[in-house]
Formats: sequence, C-alpha cells, structure tokens
Amino acid sequence: MSAPEGRAEDAGARRVLVTLCVTVTVAYGVLYYAFTVLSPGIAEDTGWSTTAVTTAFSAGSLFGAVAGIVAGRLLQRRGPRLVMTTGSVLGAAAMVVVAAAPALPVFVAGWLLAGAASAGTFYAPAFAALTEWYGAHRVRAITALTLVAGFASTVFAPLTAVLGDQLGWRGAYGVLAGVLLATGPAHAVGLARPWRPAAGPGPASARATDRTILTSRTFVVVTASGALASLAMYTSLVHLVPLLLDRGLDVQLAAWALGLSGAGQVGGRLLYPRLDRRLRPHARAVLVIGVLAASLLLLAAVPGPAALLVAVAVLSGAARGLFTLVSATVVSEHWGTERYAALNGVYNAPLGVAAALSPAFGAAVAAWTGSHPALFAVLGLLALASAGLAATAGGGSAVRVAPHLDGRGEQDQRQGADEGGPGDVRQQRAADDGTRDGPGTHQQHEPEVAAEHLERAVPAVAGEADQHRGQRDQE
Repeated sequence: MSAPEGRAEDAGARRVLVTLCVTVTVAYGVLYYAFTVLSPGIAEDTGWSTTAVTTAFSAGSLFGAVAGIVAGRLLQRRGPRLVMTTGSVLGAAAMVVVAAAPALPVFVAGWLLAGAASAGTFYAPAFAALTEWYGAHRVRAITALTLVAGFASTVFAPLTAVLGDQLGWRGAYGVLAGVLLATGPAHAVGLARPWRPAAGPGPASARATDRTILTSRTFVVVTASGALASLAMYTSLVHLVPLLLDRGLDVQLAAWALGLSGAGQVGGRLLYPRLDRRLRPHARAVLVIGVLAASLLLLAAVPGPAALLVAVAVLSGAARGLFTLVSATVVSEHWGTERYAALNGVYNAPLGVAAALSPAFGAAVAAWTGSHPALFAVLGLLALASAGLAATAGGGSAVRVAPHLDGRGEQDQRQGADEGGPGDVRQQRAADDGTRDGPGTHQQHEPEVAAEHLERAVPAVAGEADQHRGQRDQE
C-alpha cells in the first residue's frame, strides 16, 4: 500500500469512528435510556400497568437479541452501511409507533420493531465495522467508542426528562424519533467504505465454516460463560439500589453509588488495552469475570460502612466496563476477523437474552431468597461459574478462517488446543490486517480531526497495546 493510500484509508477509518461514536450514543439514548425516564409517565397516562409497559420493552429487547443473528449475517455479506442505515430508519419508525400507540398491542408492536432496530444500531454492528476497518488497531477504536457511548445516559436521561415535562411522553418520543432518523444519513455517508469480507468464501463454504465454529466446544463454552456473566452483571445493576437501601443507605446516597459505578465502567475500559497487551484471551476473561464475581460476593457479605459499599459498587462497575470489551473482542481473538460479523451476532444473542431477562430474574430470586444480599450471593456464584467456564474454554479444537489473499477464499481448519489457538489466529490476523488495501479517496476534514483527538483521549496504554498487538500479529 502506498503512503498516500495509507493516509487516506486511515482518514476514512477515523470518519467511521466519529460517525459511530455519535450514532451509537444516539441509538442507546433513544431506544434504551429514554424508556427508563418515560415509563412511569406512560403507565400513568395510559392506565396500562407498570408490569405491562415494562414487559413490552423487555419483549423488544428479547426480539433484538434474536434479530442480532440475522443482522450479523447480513452485515457479513453487505457491510455495516446497509444494516445500520436500515436500523436507524426502523428505529425512528418504531418510536413513532410507540408514541402514537392507541392500545397496548400496538405499543408492544412498536417495541418489537425497536428491538429489530437495536440489532442494527447498538454495539454489535459497530464493533464489526471497527474490527474490519481498524485491523490491528481495533482495540483502541472499540475502546474509544465505548467510552463515548457510555455517556448516552448522561446526555439522554436529562434531555428526555425535559422533553417529557414539556411535551408529554408521546411528544418526547416523537422528537426522539426525529433525532434517531438523522443518524440514517450519517450511517449512509460515514460508513461508505469498501467491505472486504464480501469477497470471502461463497455462501455454501461460509455456512460450513460458521457451522463448524458454532458447534465447536470452544464456542459453546465461551458463549455460555458470556451469557452467565451477562445475567449476573445486568441483574446486579438493576438491583444495586435496592440492595444498598437494605444496607441502610438513603435513596440519594444509593443513587450516587449507582452513578459512581457507572463511572467505574469508564475506568475499567481505560484499563482494557493494558490487559489486552499482557494477557491471553482466556486469562483476560477469567480475570475480569472473577473480579465481577468477587465484587458481587462482597456486596452480598459486607454490611457496611457506606463508603466501603460504594467502593465495591465502583469496582463492580469497572468489571462491567471491562466485560463489554472482553465480549467485543472474544470472537476475533479465537477465530480471527474474517467471519466476525456473522459469528459475533450468534455469540451476542444469548447475552442479549440474559440481559433482557435480568430484571425479572432478579425479582424472582430476591422473592425466593427473601433478601437482596442473598440475591447478590446467587449472582456472585453465577459469575464464578462463568469464570470457571471461561477458564476451560480452550480444551476443544479451534477452527480458524484464513484470509482471502487471492479474492477466492478458502477454509483453513487446524486442529489443536485452543489455548494455543489465539497465537495461530494472530498469524492469520497479521496477513488479514496486512492486506487491507482497499481504495481510500477521502481527505482529512474536521470529523477526522475530531476522531484523532478522541483517540488521543484513550491513554497511551492503548497505543502500547496496539503496537504490541501488531507485533503479535507479525510473529
């Protein structure tokens, strides 16, 4: 690749990062966090029970988790531009249906449509785009995205509250539909880059490769571990404030603890590049999930003082932030980047189902055990089981997809212990990343400059991790 082409392609990648930082933040703000603010007003205004309103939202989340499988396969073939632009349009339409719903069945239908939209606008398709277009530097880009999108609730919770006060919940969703619709053109323009995986193996060969990976012991164990960790993580998040209230904290301090745990997520994500540089995938997952388990068990066992409980909540938040990045990179670490979009869609489906079921699961366990500390003890044990599965995930054979250097595509199936597998994957990734020479024609404008500043906001350890990753890929 010539130097000018390299710079142009890098500029185009920065445009992708800026676009996704904006659009993913908006998608989470409109399709997820706005509901947490507006749901009480919806129940009060319509007369529908709070349970019915919440169930409609949860049904949409469940549908979105399953729809992610289809979105991943479509993204693998056609690229993120089509999937994410369509997701923006569907999401805007869904919010219009929700806002105008005259009856509960229509309201439910709106949230099912919103679930489908989330499969094309949340983290999963964005991670696939960054994994492909940033190559060996994908960890830095994914970290930057999660740092920015992590502020979705900070931006959209107060904005939604103001809109709800001024316009009512229906008017608020109408305005938010317009905001989400604006991300459609942003995706159409910002993601207009060549999508190399489309030149990979033919449909039959790709299906055979995916089937072999998806039925492998390693994939099943890794996915089960992720689902258990997701269930423990999101259930603890939903029930953190009730636990702290049971421990004697007042509502304001418990709310502060919840907010600080969110800040802990940011701190955890900043640490991830260093873990990526120092630890193999299995060890990284075990460490992160183990910290999550320890924090949950501490919250279950420690009665106080309040400062200690808040500190443990922050530690739990850091583990959640780290786990987001563990789950974002697990597929590429084990099986390379060639079929990332399709495989990641399947991997994320059980995690999304677990997250959607977490509020009801937590309520049921708390009622069964009789206390929130007992609930957190159960969640800690689930997280320990997840860490144990992650530790044993390397026992099976690994199937890796080889890079398509000649445009024709072929499978490379090597048998061996998966603990050694990531090294082989990195060899594949070196060739894979080294052949990303698609044409780039864009010059550097203000969005790219903004992205450059954004990437610099990630600590220098991210750059060190990228250099180390590049060296590993060249070995």
